[in-house]
Amino acid sequence: MDILVLQILNSLFYASVLFLLAAGLSLIFGVMGIINMAHGSLYALGAYVTAWVITFAATAVHPAVLFLLLPAGALVVTAAGVVIEPVLLRPLYKRPEEYQLLITFGLLLVLEDVMRFVWGGTPLSASPLMDALGIVHVGEFVYPTYNLLVIAIGVFAALGVWAFVYRTRFGVMLRATSQDRRMASALGMNVGRVYVQAFGLGCFMAGLGGAIVVPSQAAVLGMGVEVLVLAFVVVVIGGLGSLEGALVGALIVSFVRTGVIQFYEELELAVLYLIAAAVLLVRPTGLFGRPQ
Repeated sequence: MDILVLQILNSLFYASVLFLLAAGLSLIFGVMGIINMAHGSLYALGAYVTAWVITFAATAVHPAVLFLLLPAGALVVTAAGVVIEPVLLRPLYKRPEEYQLLITFGLLLVLEDVMRFVWGGTPLSASPLMDALGIVHVGEFVYPTYNLLVIAIGVFAALGVWAFVYRTRFGVMLRATSQDRRMASALGMNVGRVYVQAFGLGCFMAGLGGAIVVPSQAAVLGMGVEVLVLAFVVVVIGGLGSLEGALVGALIVSFVRTGVIQFYEELELAVLYLIAAAVLLVRPTGLFGRPQ
């Protein structure tokens, strides 16, 4: 029974991180129609920046203050996103989608090289945050208290994104722009500003995912590409462009992944791909995707 509880907690922990990544990816696609291939690298950048800041500050400030630095990576990634959208993406909106895929894939490669140049090949970790919170006992086992904090962040993020998109004026503008850009512009909305803010929000969520995972998992080169594959599986299952789908897909992928790793680790990706293929056969747009 204790092992089952641990597996559930591990699944919820990983689902929280995956949701942030997949929701940001879905938000950008839903509003702007762009499949951001660099999303995983932005996640990795958030992890690296947070690990570097916390490692640098760990010897100078009280451990409790370090938690205020946790979003540092997310804020840096948001700033990068606010620059990327008008400079790299906006000139390509009127061109075929292949151009957008190529530019974001090129950005992925550039960001990987930037991280290699700045931080080298040495893994970085923000483990002082894990140590500061200690552990809790689950029956005969122990579990990091920090992981429970990540689960709580995932829950608040899901509620916050839902409230932001469906209960605010800007959320109405996001949905209006995603449904009909020309009509939204004709009604007086500044579509360019909406796009910048939507892309920045999506980047913030990717950076936050990297920031909250790095205390328990070191930032390493290539981590963005690895998690991007899982994020695409999540949005394929849930439906690209759907925040509800991102949440459900993250839960499905996390619970299935945790169970498969427990019993037969070699089949981890194969099982996830089979689930994604089965969903596409039944619902080509995903569980919550909207038909085009």
